[in-house]
This record gives sequence, structure tokens and C-alpha cells, in this order.
Amino acid sequence: MNAKQVLDLIKEKGVRIVDLRFCDLVGVMQHFSVPAHEITKDTFEEGLGFDGSSIRGWKSIHESDMIVIPDPATAFLDPFTVHPTLVLICAVRDPVTHEDYRRYPRNVAQRAEAYVKSTGLADTAYFGPEVEFFVFDDVRYDQNSHSGYYFLDSEEGIWNSGREEGPNLAHKIRHKEGYFPVPPLDKLQDLRSEMLLTMEDIGVEMECQHHEVATAGQCEIDMRFDSLVRMADKVMTYKYVLKNVAQRHGKTVTFMPKPLFGDNGTGMHCHFSLWKGGKPLFAGDEYGGLSEMALHAIGGILKHARALNALTNPTTNSYKRLVPGFEAPINLAYSSRNRSASIRIPMLSASPRLKRMEIRFPDPSCNPYLAFAALAMAGLDGILNKTNPGKPLDKDIYDLPPEELKKVPRASGSLDEALDALEKDHAFLLKGDVFTEDLIQTWIEYKRTREVDAMRIRPHPYEFFLYFDM
Repeated sequence: MNAKQVLDLIKEKGVRIVDLRFCDLVGVMQHFSVPAHEITKDTFEEGLGFDGSSIRGWKSIHESDMIVIPDPATAFLDPFTVHPTLVLICAVRDPVTHEDYRRYPRNVAQRAEAYVKSTGLADTAYFGPEVEFFVFDDVRYDQNSHSGYYFLDSEEGIWNSGREEGPNLAHKIRHKEGYFPVPPLDKLQDLRSEMLLTMEDIGVEMECQHHEVATAGQCEIDMRFDSLVRMADKVMTYKYVLKNVAQRHGKTVTFMPKPLFGDNGTGMHCHFSLWKGGKPLFAGDEYGGLSEMALHAIGGILKHARALNALTNPTTNSYKRLVPGFEAPINLAYSSRNRSASIRIPMLSASPRLKRMEIRFPDPSCNPYLAFAALAMAGLDGILNKTNPGKPLDKDIYDLPPEELKKVPRASGSLDEALDALEKDHAFLLKGDVFTEDLIQTWIEYKRTREVDAMRIRPHPYEFFLYFDM
């Protein structure tokens, strides 16, 4: 849509409220709403003001005024509000300089798209994330000076096989056996279908839905691939829709990477390709049917992977997933079939249009604007420097002898490690002024003080099991 079409839609659908949305630094969508009559043609050029001082990682209190500029192409009717509401995702600008605010993640993604074009190598970076999530029926957690706990419950959970449910009809999914049993083991078919159809109703093209490997409601619903910024917009909308559909049914959705001990975690495998003039650039006669450009892009992503982890796996919980034994892509290698490699080349079709890489280490706790931008920048860095990705690893990595396994580099083992890697290796992100030094340092400082250090100083419940009787 353009601005005129949005204004026409407001009249046609009797919209009363317009909800203006923008993403904070960490990756949570924020919003404020205005009466529909406040939105005019000028709004799409001049914007509306708001206070940005309380948004995580943004302005300080003495320079808090900001402006949102609605993007008409993002408009959709909110399917959850009582009063007819139109949603618009916005750009954010500084009111004094009228320049895009450099710490706003969506602006970073837009600069990444501009940089792709400026290289002359390609004009479009496509992303197709496979966003996984858990559905739970009851969640409780707390941490204070004298106690700390979490409690998760699910009607599918194997731990409920002996619970009095009046009656308990069994059919509970065992650990690691959730891929793909039909109902009644899979109790979330209708819920996932409602989520998928709600996404389609608001204009997002969907591809499939299914249960995932873990017990207790691990699921995946896939969107059709799109360009970098549009796909990041869709991931944010996907999270909003799924959480609200679940809430409507008395359930809750989490995109936390590893909520369950002893079972598979939640990933967000990202399919990535570059195109120019409507033609795919990653198809060729090299390994896996890829082009030399694609192999160089793989080389760039593998080279910078440990730094990328700070943006694609940005929580302390992310590294509870990135451990051996749960299909975790911790090994920095590429393969046409091996799912334990961090980059896989899908071999489902020989069509040049479907040739892409699948980057398997990201998870859905990331900010998609920053994650997609960083992955594109690493890929471009590899292409521009003709980075050799090395030989593919087509063996079962977990069955390799120790001396051979030592030669395979690994992803960062903790958020602290990833932040150290990003601090040392981020020059590739600064090209084309896509990321800024200020943004990188703000990200590192925020994550260290608010998350890494905060976790480090708190006793863990399992420590009592290990050490209380010492």
C-alpha cells in the first residue's frame, strides 16, 4: 500500500484507532495508538512525536524526543482488538536532524538493504526464517533474594502421563519424539492452523505448520521468504499474532531458545540468498549446486560466526541450546545434508530459484532486524574478499574421532564469549555505515550489564542440589 491507499482503507473499514509500532534495541515491539483522524497524508512524511527516553538502549532523558514515520507498506488490520484498529510499523527519526535514528534496529536493516545494492553485486537479500516456539498451558517463575524457581506445564508433556486429569487419556509426547505424530498425540493442530490462517488473513503468505521435535508443545509455522526488512517486519508480526492467538485459547507462547532441560531447544534456521534483476545468484556448478559467490558468502558467515552469535543468539539462554546432543548446529562447517553443521545446503530441488544456504545457529530470541542485517553483511564480506569456506563436512560430526573433531571450529559457548568475539570482530558490520560503533558498543554494554552480569551474580537452583551439603 501507499499513503493514499492506507487512508482509503481507514475509511472503508471504519478504522477508529491507528496503532504505531517500532522495535526496541533488544527486539520487543513497542507501540502507541492515536485516533484514526490524526493520520493524514502529511503523517507519512512528517511523522508523529513520542518520548524515546524509556525505550531500552535508546536515547537518554535529556534528548528524548523522537519521531515515528509510518510505513504504509506494513499496514494491516489488527485481528485482536475490540475497536477497529489499523497497525503501521514505523521508521524512527531524530526531530532535530531529521535523520534516521542510528540505534533503531529497523533503520539498520534498511541501511543493510541499501548496502547490498551499493555493492553492485546484488539488489535483493532474501531471508526465509523457520521460527520455532513452545506452547505451554501454565508458566510460573520468580527470582528474589531468598528463592528462585520456574514451573512449566503442558497438556502434551510426558511428565503429565500420570497426572489426574479426570480422566487422563494419555497420548503424551515423549522427549525428542514430537516430529510429526498425528492427533491425538499432537494436540495443537487446530491452534497452529488458526495461527497460520490469522497470518494469511492479515496478508502474510504462509507455507506450512507442524509439530516440532520436543515434547510439550514445540511447534513451527513457516512463512514464505521475503526481502530483508519485510521479512524482519513479518517475524515481529508473527510473534504478535502467535502470542495473541494462544492467549485467546488460554495458552501461552514463548520464543525462549531452551525452556526445557533434556529436550530439543528452539531455533530459527535462516534461509538466505542474493538476487539481482530477478535472477538468483547462488545457483551454479560448485558444491551442492551452488555458485562460487554462494561459497564465498558461506565463507564470510563462517569466518564471522562467533561474532554473529552475539546478534543471532543474543541471550544467556541461547547457549543452553547450543550444546552437543540435541541437533544443535554448534560446528562451524557447511554440508549439503548434515544437520549438525551450522550451514546446510538444502537439496530438495535442483531449481536455480531455490538454491540458497540454510544458516542453522540463529534462534528466535534475536532481534530479526539486527540478525538479518548482520548475516547479510557477513555474507557480503565473504563475497567481496573471496573468502574460502574450506571443504564441506559431510560426515556425522558427532561420530568423528576426537582428533578430527578438534579441527572443526565451534560457535561461541556463551553469551559472554559471543560478546567478546563481537568486540574484536565487527569491522565488517560498519561498512556502508550499516551498523555504527555506537550501536555495537551500546549492544555489548547492555547485554553484559543487564544479562551476563545479572545471571552471574544470582544463585542457580541446581547449585543447591550440587553444593548445599558440602
